[in-house]
Amino acid sequence: MKKTISCLCLCFLIASTSAFAASTRADLQNRIDAAKVVLDQIMNAQDRTIPTDILRSATCVAVVPGMIKGAFVFGAQYGQGVVTCRTGHGWSGPVFIRMAGGSFGFQIGGQSTDLILVAVNDRGFQDLLKSKFKIGGDASAAAGPVGRAGQASTDWRMNAELLSYSRNKGLFAGIDLDGTSVTQNKEDTDTYYGAPETFEQVLRGQVAVPRGAVPFVRTVAHDFVVARGH
Repeated sequence: MKKTISCLCLCFLIASTSAFAASTRADLQNRIDAAKVVLDQIMNAQDRTIPTDILRSATCVAVVPGMIKGAFVFGAQYGQGVVTCRTGHGWSGPVFIRMAGGSFGFQIGGQSTDLILVAVNDRGFQDLLKSKFKIGGDASAAAGPVGRAGQASTDWRMNAELLSYSRNKGLFAGIDLDGTSVTQNKEDTDTYYGAPETFEQVLRGQVAVPRGAVPFVRTVAHDFVVARGH
């Protein structure tokens, strides 16, 4: 038992450390490609996906493929993902973010979860322009409803800036991410674009979408157009 616990702790420590290591452009391209795969799989899940009325309202979409959750006496979670936002002429190039949080409790375990964060109004968009904010503190958020044809029956239109979803072992559902911090990853963003670019410039569509990010951005744009047509 002690050996198992030690292995869990060591693996989580190694993974946590690697999350903050310098990324190569190839690493970042892999992250964008993984985000596209996550979206493709979730949006092809027929009725177990994001409702069309939320897709119509989306101002930004963040995808964090393989966010790691681990626990040994206290819980911890972190992940790295990409964000694109709607502009007057389509969807923006991606920027890179980190998400991290923790909770206390007597628990042992670990899992990898895909996350999607949807900004549903301009306030949610403004949150993503901040260098750092906390979900549930600096930005109001709610677990997103699920169901392609269903209408969101909650009061998210009035109270939520961000809706959050998770997928673990094929199960897709809304998730409570209160207390999770979202931080701009400027280093990775600059590395991917090959020059310093602010999040505001990129997310407002003032920077051309890099060739490698076109498939991901087109996937988001397609989902938005399909939703708008319903």
